[in-house]
Amino acid sequence: MSRRGWLLFLGMSLIWGVPYLLIKVAVDEVAPVTVVFVRCVIGAALLLPWTIVRGQLGTALRHWRPLLAFTVLEMAGPWLLLAFAEQSLSSSLTGLLVATVPFVAALAGRLAGGEERLTAVRLAGMGIGVVGIAALLGLDVGGAQLLPLAAVVFVVIGYGTAPLIVSRALPEVPGVAASSIALFVTAVVYAPFAVPRLGGLRDASSSAVLSLITLGVVCTAVALALFFALIREVGPQRALVITFVNPAVAVLLGVLLLDEPFTLGIAIGLPLVLAGCVLATRRSPLPTRPSELCDVDAAVP
Repeated sequence: MSRRGWLLFLGMSLIWGVPYLLIKVAVDEVAPVTVVFVRCVIGAALLLPWTIVRGQLGTALRHWRPLLAFTVLEMAGPWLLLAFAEQSLSSSLTGLLVATVPFVAALAGRLAGGEERLTAVRLAGMGIGVVGIAALLGLDVGGAQLLPLAAVVFVVIGYGTAPLIVSRALPEVPGVAASSIALFVTAVVYAPFAVPRLGGLRDASSSAVLSLITLGVVCTAVALALFFALIREVGPQRALVITFVNPAVAVLLGVLLLDEPFTLGIAIGLPLVLAGCVLATRRSPLPTRPSELCDVDAAVP
């Protein structure tokens, strides 16, 4: 990847390594629908004025159909399902399931006629990354209920397919504009269910309220703007390899900030995760034989 691509990749890996912890803290005291609503309201309040001032609202609304599909697959569906699932699932299991997003993205890309080949090296990198996540976090399925597990599966499908819409159907729409409208629409959809519950925020602890604010500002408004830039810089499949690093970041934050033990699983898993990311983000080699040159979609004039 380019230097800019790596900077965006590292930034997103750090930012989206935090929401697992924040959502877990919030849903202990606040209903999942309220968590999603507050997160979207804060994000839309920050991004929508920027979109309007820059005159990008009309451009985005002209692509309302793919934008609506992106909203459902990236926000409206996954965020509620993830908050619901984390009421009962462990962070380890949730992180490991979400780490399979690049596989869904790769499959969706091939089914949609993606141009970039999924080489053996990239597949090996994804496999190493998943093994690293398993060693890093462990897999505690004891007592896990089927419904929360199914919810995370739908989250993975949404996260794996939404970036394809961005790269294929929304290339002319600025990332901030698309994000702001998606956040606004999601907030409107959940408002009838969340507004009557907002009174419960008065009884929530300061840690739960701070988690909601951080989710809205950093992990939503800032993160979505960066994520769109990352997709357009490195492509949708490679951008989603951040899901390998996110759980590792969450564990490291626990070790550094919460004095959690540095376990053998961390010592073994973290290098595997990083190595998997490097391999999975490698570009496909350029064809050299005449027969291979004939298969390249982007023809030279």
